[in-house]
Amino acid sequence: MTGLAPPVLVGNLNLDLPLPELDSEGRYQGARLLVWLHGRPLGEIALPLGGPPVPARRLADEVWSVLGERIAKHCADDGISPPGSLPVTGIALPEQGRCAGRRMLAGEPKITVVIATRDRTDSLLRCLASISRLSYRAFDVVVVDSAPASDLTARTLAGRQDWPFPLRYVRAARPGLALAHNEAMPAVTGEIVAFTDDDVEVDTEWLSAYAEAFTETGAACVTGLILPAELETEAQLLVERSGGFARGFTQRTFTRDMPAPDPLFPFTAGRFGSGANMAFRTDWLLTHGGFDPATGAGTPAKGGDDLIAFLRTIVDGGTLVYEPGAVVRHWHRRGYEGMRRQAFGYGMGLGAYLTAAVWRRPVLLAAMLRRAWPAAVHMLGSHSEKNSNRGESFPRELVLRELAGVVAGPFGYARSRWRYRGHRLLQPGGHR
Repeated sequence: MTGLAPPVLVGNLNLDLPLPELDSEGRYQGARLLVWLHGRPLGEIALPLGGPPVPARRLADEVWSVLGERIAKHCADDGISPPGSLPVTGIALPEQGRCAGRRMLAGEPKITVVIATRDRTDSLLRCLASISRLSYRAFDVVVVDSAPASDLTARTLAGRQDWPFPLRYVRAARPGLALAHNEAMPAVTGEIVAFTDDDVEVDTEWLSAYAEAFTETGAACVTGLILPAELETEAQLLVERSGGFARGFTQRTFTRDMPAPDPLFPFTAGRFGSGANMAFRTDWLLTHGGFDPATGAGTPAKGGDDLIAFLRTIVDGGTLVYEPGAVVRHWHRRGYEGMRRQAFGYGMGLGAYLTAAVWRRPVLLAAMLRRAWPAAVHMLGSHSEKNSNRGESFPRELVLRELAGVVAGPFGYARSRWRYRGHRLLQPGGHR
């Protein structure tokens, strides 16, 4: 595995504006573009590059062939006569249109953004720079430094006083992503708390989409869309062939009493979203104990912190909403060795999550055992939703490492429980 692959151009295509000529810049062999209209993402298009620039008319036809029905429906919903094709001049929203981008909410809910970081100061600064461009203004930021090896991040943030939002710094004495999130909770001031990672960049409408989703649905938890920030190496492309982090472009609602959308519901919690882009009502999260401190990156369990929080939301009777308008872009690892570690870590986090679920609520074991066969098909079947995009050339080593991680997950969770035995779930008010 060389790490070399034909790079793919990623980015946004805004249909409000005149469409551009798309140039491969002499190096991109393909493009993967998120298509936006009037402040809403409609879907992605993929098209080949590598030859002459793609003229605006051809680009418009490509977009229409893939997303024409969604564009027409969106226009109708906005009070605009649906076009028969996509004009290269774009589709501007007339003044009498019903949707001026994302609706301004009366009494915008206060949101606290929590970013966990560890020894990645430059990456954190990139994330904070993207947050500084948010259109939503009723928010503050808490950076929680998870047992850093040095005080570089603390000194860097202390030397920066020019952020256009309030920023507080919290240092966690022990590693562990779930523990870091719990340590940040006493500093949370918003009625909504949104979590992201230091290796993402957020879209300008990220918090606006969250605020609207919470206001309109009454959800306890909302998750968002995660897309790649770049696809320059083979390892990054493998992440996407493994399924990536995207969960579609349609808002979906999940509840305990809904008809099961698939045989594994609600245990395939990864379908609900990912911890790099999730938000909770602060009082709900505190009332239900915050995050399991024995889970997450930096612990022997290696992951599962987000999955157990999603599952608990469902089984405790809360509403979980997936909102694709809340967009972040994730910087995948560029090297294959990082992908190898990630495959094992994801598998181990899954095994740890299932173990944690039973540990906290033993009655779930019977339900899990009834789903054992569909779970095996999902994990191992070449045509399952999980594996259908991998193809025959996908490295078998990565599949085996993920499966080995699943097997190791229960043992990792047990070790983590022992290591973090002094840390309990949160109590209302943010205290343990």
